Amino acid sequence: MRIFSSPGKSAVYASNAMVATSHPLAAYEALNIMRDGGNALDAAIAGAVLLGACEPHMTGIGGDCFALIKPAGTNEVTAINGSGRAPNAIDAAALRGDGLERIEAGHAASITVPGAIRAFCDMSEKYGRAGIDRILAPAIDHFEAGVPIAPRVSYDLAGIPQSNLNGSAQKYFTQGSKAMSLGQVFRAPGQAEVLRRIARDGASGFYEGEVAEDMLAALSSIGGVHSASDFANTATTFDTPCSGHYRGTELIEHPPNGQGAIAILICQILAEFDLASLDPHGAERLHLEIEATKLAYDARNRFLSDPDYMTALDHLLDQATAKSLAGLIDRNTAMADAAPLSEDVHKDTVLITTVDRDGMAVSLIYSIFASLGSGVATDKFGILFHNRGSGFNLTPGHPNEIGPNKRPMHTIIPAMTRTGQNIDMAFGVMGGQYQATGHAHVISNMIDFGMDPQSAIDATRVFPEPDGLRVETSMLETTRRDLEAKGHKLNVRDEPIGGAQAIQIDHKQGVLIGASDPRKDGMAVGY
Repeated sequence: MRIFSSPGKSAVYASNAMVATSHPLAAYEALNIMRDGGNALDAAIAGAVLLGACEPHMTGIGGDCFALIKPAGTNEVTAINGSGRAPNAIDAAALRGDGLERIEAGHAASITVPGAIRAFCDMSEKYGRAGIDRILAPAIDHFEAGVPIAPRVSYDLAGIPQSNLNGSAQKYFTQGSKAMSLGQVFRAPGQAEVLRRIARDGASGFYEGEVAEDMLAALSSIGGVHSASDFANTATTFDTPCSGHYRGTELIEHPPNGQGAIAILICQILAEFDLASLDPHGAERLHLEIEATKLAYDARNRFLSDPDYMTALDHLLDQATAKSLAGLIDRNTAMADAAPLSEDVHKDTVLITTVDRDGMAVSLIYSIFASLGSGVATDKFGILFHNRGSGFNLTPGHPNEIGPNKRPMHTIIPAMTRTGQNIDMAFGVMGGQYQATGHAHVISNMIDFGMDPQSAIDATRVFPEPDGLRVETSMLETTRRDLEAKGHKLNVRDEPIGGAQAIQIDHKQGVLIGASDPRKDGMAVGY
């Protein structure tokens, strides 16, 4: 139990339904959907789309999504892949011939076809109750009327170079070519109109007709090779999650092209050590997490890709692999930093998790990747494209080399846990690269140290980056010194590491326990 005389907040308890996400308005509207008879999937989509107005630098209709869904009346989980593909005409050799060594945000190759809208419509049809028109109604209203810029959003926007934005992005996502600031109202009537068309016509209102023409014109203007058929052929994949165990709890993750398998690998490496005997906030525990991260992310960068091109998933999930990697960890000395990771660190993402009165649970993550995505917006409707193509590499023959109709490696990963037969938590940790480590950190906090979801999310975070160990300012000075004594080069910054949302399902007492990261503006709410 937390110390009530210290700053912080309690986990939220409710008995019927719950939402946890990174902005209060999205949490409120999602909960209203369930109070009005919609289910957890309806609420998750409604809140997620609205987050594009609340946190426009984090997510939007020009992005991708992944989800895990546990329908009511079952403990089976389905993984939904709403990530888009590279255009059919993309050519890795031609990109290398142009002198590219990596695919930077803003380059036409960084923009894969946005997959989220197709996935939202497909999920709504298969699992929803309210209908896509009711689901999108709150977002349409708020995109039209506007949403005031919240404190964390203002903090993030101030750090984004406006030179990264094309003319249309500056027009729609800044105030007079300056970053929007605290309390200013962000409006996007063009996107509201797109959502009205989707509410009326389904996914074809986005992937065909005038909206698609607007997107294709913007892409053509920066040298994109995207075609109308690339948009029209966008499809959602319904798949089986991947999973592994941590001290008797099953961690259920989205399969590749997301990095969920890496969260499982980190957990299985840590399972080789008796973490519960250590100080949860001490250097010895954090050192083990750091070293496990380095080893697991090295594997990620070598193997993870579009599942149609990946052959090493079973190897990554094998406990024998984790055991052999754990044997490489020196408990007293930091290993050399892993090779520079394939993406820049701490990209932008939103996550919403919902549970309804019938027991449906959803973890949905929705992103445009970099801050304000590719920086490229369309002229007519102001659709801001993501830059998920930056997750590809240009190494000939690599499983994650960019190629026609291929999905890039993604960092975003929704998750759930199962104990015995029951799904007992839907959660996720945002923060680009950090997400796999974040999942392991939260799970270990709860299982090894008995923390409730809120305390597990609140706890200080670290993450190894190419230029040193990223450390939050809340870390104790003694822990910092002890980590340095083990050879870690510390990089202490005011910037928080990621964010998280969680809803735990207490089957014994029949209650829901929600948590929302204080590093964001959001909250968990229930009734």
